[in-house]
Amino acid sequence: MKRKQIVFTGVGCAELQEVAMLRAGDDDVLVANDVSAISAGTERACLLDLPNLGDEPQGCFPKTLGYSGVGRVIEVGKNIRSVEPGDRVLTHWGSSHSNFNCITEDNLFKIVDDLIPSEHAVFAVIAGFSLNALRKTRLELGESAAVVGLGILGLFAVALSRIAGAAPVIASDLNAARREIALGLGAHFAFDPAGADYVEQVKAAARGGVNAVIEVTGQSIAMKQALALTAPFGRIALLGCTRVSDASIDYYQDVHRPGIEMIGAHTMSRPKLESRPHSWTWRDDARAILDYMSDGRLDMSQIVSTLYSPLESSAVYAALAKNENFPVGAVFDWNQLK
Repeated sequence: MKRKQIVFTGVGCAELQEVAMLRAGDDDVLVANDVSAISAGTERACLLDLPNLGDEPQGCFPKTLGYSGVGRVIEVGKNIRSVEPGDRVLTHWGSSHSNFNCITEDNLFKIVDDLIPSEHAVFAVIAGFSLNALRKTRLELGESAAVVGLGILGLFAVALSRIAGAAPVIASDLNAARREIALGLGAHFAFDPAGADYVEQVKAAARGGVNAVIEVTGQSIAMKQALALTAPFGRIALLGCTRVSDASIDYYQDVHRPGIEMIGAHTMSRPKLESRPHSWTWRDDARAILDYMSDGRLDMSQIVSTLYSPLESSAVYAALAKNENFPVGAVFDWNQLK
């Protein structure tokens, strides 16, 4: 028996391949995937072999991507205690865009609410990245928050800032449609960063400057703008991956003198085993996100927009490479192969 897996075969190229079937070892769980979420920013960077890809050197093909899936457990190793066959689970590192994944117990989380659609639950990992960044800002009730960049991570950051009690919540993006989604998710204001008076608009909306900023564009110029709109003693969480540093920053005037904190918020910069204030494990953040989905505070219907068959993977990644209006919440539906 073979399984299906999406493979990046070269720069800008992806295809669905047949590969060897997996079996669960003593410490593994074999999961039949229902869906896997496309992490557009990370996957586009890997597809195009951009610099600063973490531990992976450039020019390293073939690659398998996808780090968030939802499916059913079909086989468990003898040392597994937290799940059993038939359980629906969220999977993290070690998963990929495949109809079967073999996962360690530390990299899965049992979904207890059967009413959450799998295409929604699968984003609990990715939304946890945004929640991690928000926690690191130490946002307090009534403080202003701004989210710069409204891809999938930015839109989750907007919704979570509203849930966390930020007032006001300010969103910015060049894309007008994404600004409208942000308003629907609870942003009080949404601005175009290309506007001549953008910084002044944001500062006015935030009563003089923003207390907590989540920078998600990964663009150096946006980082400069974020510093300009942040209040003295404000905090900026760097959630977006700035792969190319092509804009200079005056650290003395823009960071040192106003006492601004710049905080690295990559999802790997979090505890592995035990949560603590302002820094939770991925599983605890995923549980919180699923709770927000269950009680209606996180409206996933505004975020998840497109389900693709894995058979469309070559065309899907060709569109992602061009980055022309790619859907914000895109999912591969592995049940379409059955």
